[in-house]
Amino acid sequence: MMVFRKLFSVLTIVLLLSSCFTGCQPVKKAETVVIHGEAQGSTYTIRYITDHPEEDLKPAIDSILLSIDMSMSAYRPDSDISRINEGDSTIVVDENFRNVFLASQRIWEESSGSFDPTVGKLVRAWGFGPDHHRIPLDSTKVDSLLQYSGFDKVALAPDHTIHKKNRNIYFDFNAIAQGYTVDVIVDFFLDRGIENFIAEVGGELAAHGRNTEKDRDWIVGIDDPLQGDEERSFVAKIKLNDMGMATSGNYRKTVTDSVTGEKYVHTIDPISGYTRKGNVLSTTILAKDCMDADAYATTFMVMGLERAKEFLKGKPDVHAFILYLDDNNEMQKYMTAGFRSLIVD
Repeated sequence: MMVFRKLFSVLTIVLLLSSCFTGCQPVKKAETVVIHGEAQGSTYTIRYITDHPEEDLKPAIDSILLSIDMSMSAYRPDSDISRINEGDSTIVVDENFRNVFLASQRIWEESSGSFDPTVGKLVRAWGFGPDHHRIPLDSTKVDSLLQYSGFDKVALAPDHTIHKKNRNIYFDFNAIAQGYTVDVIVDFFLDRGIENFIAEVGGELAAHGRNTEKDRDWIVGIDDPLQGDEERSFVAKIKLNDMGMATSGNYRKTVTDSVTGEKYVHTIDPISGYTRKGNVLSTTILAKDCMDADAYATTFMVMGLERAKEFLKGKPDVHAFILYLDDNNEMQKYMTAGFRSLIVD
């Protein structure tokens, strides 16, 4: 299974159920159908409104999830990405891999390297890989591992094989592939003529149409990152329509050094090679595609608040909600105008 280092508990979908379509002539009543199961080391839940509730779409969804796993799961030794990471240069990658590769390349360029899925060797060294084994690291070791990262060292060839300048370069698409999975599910439902649904995979989600059960928009709640495990409060609720949403955060996903007791957060700066220790608690991003929202959420954790704010000036279609600690260790909120316009009481 594909396991993603994502802030699964940050998002809580607030869904109101009960519905009926009316018209001037008798029509078949639409119903809400819920599909859920295990996916990519986590779970998935999809709610959709349909005139054909008897149709079982779960096998098709599970097939989509398996196909993406076989393409890009670094946790499956038989996946394409695992074989590429082991140095096999003959693998012809599928459309899923190509789409994620090209999007990663684009965002790597946009972010000046703050987003980089070739950072896999460092991810594993810091203890956030499949085996969760952390090796002793000092500046010399980190510098030596940096030679195996850099998206300028890999290429997608015309024959759909992957070329690496160093066979030890290790891909890790965990910060983008889950959002991409959501986008594939969205396309699946739209292709079937289902237009009112909300799909969530491991905390990343997208909504389309409206919650016609209550004749209102889909409403999504964002958890307070400082609440306890047994608490449940929201720092914001927003309406989500025809957009993807993703969240990344540092405050729960850590590795503790068994010798020093020092905690390391899971956000790794691809440029320095070190885990990022900033004042940003979490980033929640809205974008047209969940894949982009997913990647930007991680990118802004690496950039930090001020660089993220500057970056967002050139991205009017990307909406951000960033929680951070001020100099007094108090939680503060930053949000773009686009995100603010979606907040509901």
